[in-house]
Formats: sequence, C-alpha cells, structure tokens
Amino acid sequence: MKTALFLAFTFLFFGSSIASDEPEAVLDISGQGLRTDADYYVLPVVRGRGGGLTLDSADNETLCPLFVVQEQLEVDTGLPLYFSPVNVEQGVIRESTDLNVIFNASTLCIQGTLWSLVYDEPLQKFVVAAGGAAGNPGRETLNNWFKIEKFDDDYKFIFCPAVCDTCRPVCGDLGVIIVNGIRRLALTDDPLKVMFRRA
Repeated sequence: MKTALFLAFTFLFFGSSIASDEPEAVLDISGQGLRTDADYYVLPVVRGRGGGLTLDSADNETLCPLFVVQEQLEVDTGLPLYFSPVNVEQGVIRESTDLNVIFNASTLCIQGTLWSLVYDEPLQKFVVAAGGAAGNPGRETLNNWFKIEKFDDDYKFIFCPAVCDTCRPVCGDLGVIIVNGIRRLALTDDPLKVMFRRA
C-alpha cells in the first residue's frame, strides 16, 4: 500500500512539473486563452497612439502590395485575424511559440493575408507584409513565423522563428514606424504593446 501511495505521489509531483514546463497561454482582454478557432482584434495598450492592426499599401497612391499597418484612429479596431501555431493540434495559443498570423479578410490584391517579414530597401528596414504561405515550418517559410511574448502585464509580437535548426534569422521586436503618415509594423527597438479582443 505504501509503495502504491509513493508511486501515485511521485507521478503527481513529476507530472505537474512536466506540465508546468509548457508555455503560458496568451490571454485576451477577458482573461480567456487565445484559441486557434477564433478571430481576434490586435489593439494597442497605450491609448492615443493609433488603433488596431490592419492591411494597407505603403503609400497613399497605390493599392497593392499590402503591408501590416496600424489604424490611425484609436477608435478603429482594424481587421480580425487568427493564429495558426506550429503545433496545430494545440488549440490554444501559447507564449513564445512559433505561429502564423493571418488576417481573416479578402483583398483586391493578388496576395494572401498571412504576415511575412520582408526587407524594405528604400527604408532599409524589415517590415511586415502580407502574402506569406501558411504552415510547412522550415527554411522556405522562415519569414512567416512570429511569436507572442509577455511584455510587462501585456504582450508584444516578436520575430525570431525556431522552425529551422540550421537557420540564423534576424530577431527583434515588432513596433510601429511612421512613414509618410502611415503607421507600419516593423522590427524596431520600441515594441508595440498589444492586447487581444475576441472579434
């Protein structure tokens, strides 16, 4: 009997230790874990500095290609989006886990709505564009994988994919740079602090 109790205690102790190694779930503003089967608005935590995330061109003269930008007005929630983690069976979005970020919207441009990090030659910066390919983690899709990390009591997006063991990607926080009045999402030293509201 003592042996059975010892084994049960040992299993419970080590079982809980193993479970605690899993990253924390990313929470929405109502305290619920983000789900792979739901859409969310990505909103800034700091008020008075733009609205939610959406898609737009890089200037006011062309329609395409599309980039990830922040709405100018705080009252604008942007477009709903969803997340597809590298482990699609998880169901819950977890911190510091590679994932695809996809706007649930249609566009007039001949490109998808999945986030992809690209190098903008004129700006000499890495910016987030639309049009990446979902899934297939590896070298060919390296630029399409992002992570959500804790930032104080809120969250931030980072680019530092771990889907390719032999790749050495550029890593950094995603923040907003203002170019020609457009608030573009890019790798910066000043991360955009965000929260998630279910659409």
